[in-house]
Amino acid sequence: MILYSTPTSPYGRKVKIAARIFGLMDRIQIEPCDPWTEGDILRQTNPLGKMPALVLDNGQAVYDSGVILDYFDTLLGEPQLFPKERRLAVQVTHALINGMMDAGILIAYERLRRPGEFCYEPWIDHQRGKIERGLASLVKDAPNPRVADAASISLACALGYFDWRKQLDWRKDYPALVGWLETD
Repeated sequence: MILYSTPTSPYGRKVKIAARIFGLMDRIQIEPCDPWTEGDILRQTNPLGKMPALVLDNGQAVYDSGVILDYFDTLLGEPQLFPKERRLAVQVTHALINGMMDAGILIAYERLRRPGEFCYEPWIDHQRGKIERGLASLVKDAPNPRVADAASISLACALGYFDWRKQLDWRKDYPALVGWLETD
């Protein structure tokens, strides 16, 4: 299989982490891509030009990190990323975290891709509010940090992305999640 992603994509990172944890990396070749370049292989693989995209051995393209994780579960003896007994809860938490990552990426794009004089602070604040509400919700009901499932892997990747892009100072405002992230 071929995985198109970049090292900085939190979505690509969660797919790669899941593949490593569940022993699938030896079946995956990682290829760089650039969603901003016309004609890039990513746009040829996923019409939306979003990463990651996974090309299966039969040539079928699978995209959206959640769909890729769900596909990984079909390769395992039993679902572990979205375990049967907790599937709905993991899916809901995974969706919350994906929405937070979406908001974080929108903030980053607003700052990095739009000329400074056109950055719209109310839009940035609106997106930051999504992240803050999500983090507050996760302080009350975080996934188990010792269980590798789609929710816990995604949360670790989201927090790492927020550390890198600095959309907010989550470590100061949500110290319980610092403890969650640092759990052995």
